[in-house]
Amino acid sequence: MKTEPDSYSIDDLAKEKKKTTFWSGVRNYQARNFMRDDMKNGDLVLFYHSNADPPSIVGVAEVVKESYPDFTSWDENDHHYDPKSTPENPRWFMVDIKLKKKFPEALGRPQLADVKALSDMELMRKGSRLSVQPVTKKEFDTILKLASVTL
Repeated sequence: MKTEPDSYSIDDLAKEKKKTTFWSGVRNYQARNFMRDDMKNGDLVLFYHSNADPPSIVGVAEVVKESYPDFTSWDENDHHYDPKSTPENPRWFMVDIKLKKKFPEALGRPQLADVKALSDMELMRKGSRLSVQPVTKKEFDTILKLASVTL
């Protein structure tokens, strides 16, 4: 799951009540579908700071509530408002996540680019911009090993 750290960082997640938040504002259909259809309670996700120097994987969170309608999409005062989404016919969905572990050191994208086991990772593809992306078990385990963390 990607986020811009000046908008919402892993440190912000760490400060939340119960270290938990809803992941709202996803406005790409493919990313929405990953959250809506594939993310289940207990799934672990990599927390990625995009638009950082360098962009980096900074920790792990856990899905603690499966997909439900993103209420920010029908709030006219929210910058994620979508007039075509309504409570009766929601277009956008979100999940709740809880911080599991902040990495001691961020894993920068340039560092990850040299890791053969990550060569097919969606995140490493040129032009990959989805805010929610699938990660294989092999890729996830490789990231944990590089971060020198256990969960």
